[in-house]
Order: sequence, then C-alpha cells, then structure tokens
Amino acid sequence: MSQLISHLNPNSPEYKTNFEHNQKLAQLLAERQRQAAGERPSRVLELQRKRNKLLARQRIEAILDEGSPFLELSSLAAWGMYDGAAPSAGIVTGVGRVSGIECMIIANDPTVKGGTYFPLTVKKHVRAQAIAEKNRLPAIYLVDSGGAFLHLQDEVFPDTDHFGNIFYNMARMSGKQITQIAAVLGNCTAGGAYIPAMADETVIVKGNGTIFLGGPPLVKAATGEEVTAEELGGADVHTRISGVADHFANDEPEALAWIREIVSHLNRRKEIPVVMQEPEDPLYDPEELYGVIPADARQTYDVREVIARLVDGSRLSEFKARYGPTIVTGFAHIMGIPVGIVANNGLLFSESAVKAAHFIQLCGQRGTPLLFMQNIAGFMVGKQYENGGIAKDGAKMVMAMSNVNVPRITLLHGVSHGAGNYGMSGRGYDPNFLFTWPNSRISVMSGEAAAGTLWTVGQRRALSRLENPTPEQIAEVEAAFKKPILEKYEREGDPYYATARLWDDGILDPAQTRMALALAFSATLNAPLPTDRYGTFRM
Repeated sequence: MSQLISHLNPNSPEYKTNFEHNQKLAQLLAERQRQAAGERPSRVLELQRKRNKLLARQRIEAILDEGSPFLELSSLAAWGMYDGAAPSAGIVTGVGRVSGIECMIIANDPTVKGGTYFPLTVKKHVRAQAIAEKNRLPAIYLVDSGGAFLHLQDEVFPDTDHFGNIFYNMARMSGKQITQIAAVLGNCTAGGAYIPAMADETVIVKGNGTIFLGGPPLVKAATGEEVTAEELGGADVHTRISGVADHFANDEPEALAWIREIVSHLNRRKEIPVVMQEPEDPLYDPEELYGVIPADARQTYDVREVIARLVDGSRLSEFKARYGPTIVTGFAHIMGIPVGIVANNGLLFSESAVKAAHFIQLCGQRGTPLLFMQNIAGFMVGKQYENGGIAKDGAKMVMAMSNVNVPRITLLHGVSHGAGNYGMSGRGYDPNFLFTWPNSRISVMSGEAAAGTLWTVGQRRALSRLENPTPEQIAEVEAAFKKPILEKYEREGDPYYATARLWDDGILDPAQTRMALALAFSATLNAPLPTDRYGTFRM
C-alpha cells in the first residue's frame, strides 16, 4: 500500500533535458563551494603554513571522528558580496560527530581578513548558535579572529543581533546546560576574548594563541606600556597566571586532541525520542532527481517522484491521499528516522490547507519529526476561494505548523512564493534547518506576477504622456515598464542571492539531499520533545 511507483522514463527526451540541466546546476554549485572553501591568495596560505597553522576546514576534520560526515551549513554565505572579500562569510559552521557526540562546530577562517567579523559573519555565527541551542548540541569554537571588521563597525557592533549577541547566546546556552568548548588557535581580540572566557573549557596554543581585550598597539596608545602579544595574553599567561584558559597546548594538533578529550568526558548520552528502523536505500537512484525536476520552472511535476528518491525503500504511507490532492502528506523514514512529510503538489486550496493542518497535528501527537517540501506559488486566489474562507483555512495550517512540538526541516525544491512560503514552514517560522536546491526560487511572488500587478496599478501614469496610443506603443511602454521589475525579481529570487544572505542553511545537491536530511534530522533528535500536546481535531 505504501510503495511509491515511479512513472519516470529515463529514456525520454524530457528526462534527458532535465537531467543535463540540473546536473549542470549541481556542478556549478560544487565549483562555487570549492572556490569559497579553498581559493585564497598564495601569500595568505603561505603565512598560515609558516605559522604552523591548519586551515579552518582542516581543523574541523582533525576533531571529527574518523569517517564521520560533516554537515556544513551556509557554505556560500556572502557569495558575491563585499566585493568577494569574504568567502563563506569568513567562518565555517556545521554539525559533526566528535568523540561519539554530535556537536555544532564554529571555526573562524583566518585566511579571510584575519578572521574578522563582517555583518554576515556575525549572522552566520549567531545562526549556528541558534541551531545548537534549539537542538541541544554542544558548541565547539575554533577561535582565530581579529574581532570586528572595523570598516563596517556600524553593521557589526551596536544592534541587538550584532556581535554582542554571540556572548549573550553563550550565556543563555550555558544556562540551559549546553556545553561550550573553545580552542584559541590564533588571535582572540577585543570582544572576541569573551568566547574563550565564557566557554566551559578552553584550550590555548603556545605561540599562536592570544587572548586580550586590547592588543599591544591599543595598550601602547592608551597607557604607553610596550608589551608583546605573548606577554600580554599568550598561552603561558592565561593557563598559569590569569586562569582565563584551562589547557596549554604546544601546537595545534595537541590543542585539537584536547578538544576531543574534553568532549569524551561530557558524560552525555543521546536519548532518541523516536522509534528507529534499519536504514534502507530508496528503490530509485537519488541521482535520477536531476531528471525529475523540470528545466523549465513553470512546468509541474509529481512530488512523489522526488519523495521516492529520498525515503527508505521508496515507501510513503499517504494520509488523506484522495482529499486535497495539491498537497501530499504521509509517513516515511529517512535513513531509519521516522518523518512526516508535507509536500506541495500544486497550489494550496482550502482542502489542502485543512488536510495539512490535520496531518501536522497527528505528527505532533505522535512525536514524529516533520519534513516540509516546498514547491509552492502560493494559495489559490479569486472570489470563489475568498468567499469560501481560504484565509481562515490557511491560518489553521499556519497555526498548526507554528505550534507543533516536533522538529521541522524545510526543503525548497522548487519555487517558494508569498503566503505559501509561510504556511510551509518558511524561514520566518524557525524550522530547525532550511535547505534549498540549485533550481529553487524564492520571492514574495513570481517576477511575472509582480510585473503584471505593478503594471495594472501604474499603467495609467505610464501611458499618460501619450495621446491616443496605438497597441504597439502600449506594448512597447509595458515591456519597458516591466523589464527592470523582471530583472530585479530574477536576480533577487536566485538561490545564490538567498543563500548569500543566510535566508537558508545552505544549497544542497539534489543527489546528496537524502544524506544531508538524515544528518540534520539526527541532530534534531538530541533535544527532548516537549511534554505538552494538543489533541487532533477535524476542521
């Protein structure tokens, strides 16, 4: 009954066109991720080598359990911004297993402006902390930063979600018994000094690691005192005299080994709140997803073809399969983890919104994590539907989704517009994770719809300069009017524009999505489910 049967024809011209198009998108994604991770000036890399310092991702690899995957988040943060000066926003974040425990790792990248904090560096750091707090993940800080990027201090320092929020989060997380560990592998200057000072345990490296609120130049300017960085805040000072750090390391490998040692003594056991099954591969190759997604975003496709290539055994126990068919709901497993799936298969009507609300409540009652799969142009509009109360039915779906007390992960595998984004657990509704695909588009509405709406409102003024305009003149003015709007929506709806600004937690290669979702769902299972429940009610 739950076996999904694919109707895809891998030999069809349509499949081959789609496959080639989406494979190229995946290759572009991989190339941009490679550039963000590794393309640095040779002099910068040579300086790291001379100082016997590893690169940020090498440091992460050194503390991960052997063979453990790393779910990197927002790898293309700040893509195309700051004149290309801040690849990955100068910080690497993600979830990985250390000494058998899933941890959030936050690593400064000193090859990007000395690890200083751009506005998006702060946003990415704070987002990583939010994920750690929500999912009860120990946080590991690999510190090597010169503090705030002073040229943009007004966008980094004074506001509620700026640099100081990092330390506020550390204090709150500590109050919730979420362990935080710091390794000072380079500079740790000014306000950044509070990261090791507020961590549960801190390691510092001899020679390279320094912690001080004011560095030697500031001390000289303020007091006239001349002092070296090592004398002011080096490893010996902070492990022997000040007590700011707890563990002295002779070099980076020793410091990173200390991190693993500390995590091994956390006396922590993951209490999984769901019933797991043995993982099982889908019946259909996930790489076929390249052929499922249309090259033309305006074309429709059955979301079950996507689900069949993500879930164990390609099985989906559908709920209300014959009712509200523009949304697909049902129970499945991803790498053995039970999930409830809410997936768009067209516009949201009243029936599909009510069906989704009912299913979301079922998942809340049973403690089943939810996966929202967005490909949604919005709710249906028109007199018939407004009179039928689609607004209140959509509100029921939003209410159920906002209050359900199980983990939620959202995947944008197509378009995401307007209130459809909201009802399907968009970024504003604080899902545990939100990922996108390279073909995805996100905006308040499509560019065509926005241009058409604005033309309807503004055409009288646009045509007012013409007397008795001909149809050709009207068409010419309309095209000129719409052109900048269409270009704006095309640019701002692009997934790279979105991920650069951290509207998501990263773009995924469709063929690798199943593993990423499994790692993300596994991370969510570190947090206990709330004990409060609300009963199922029909609407």
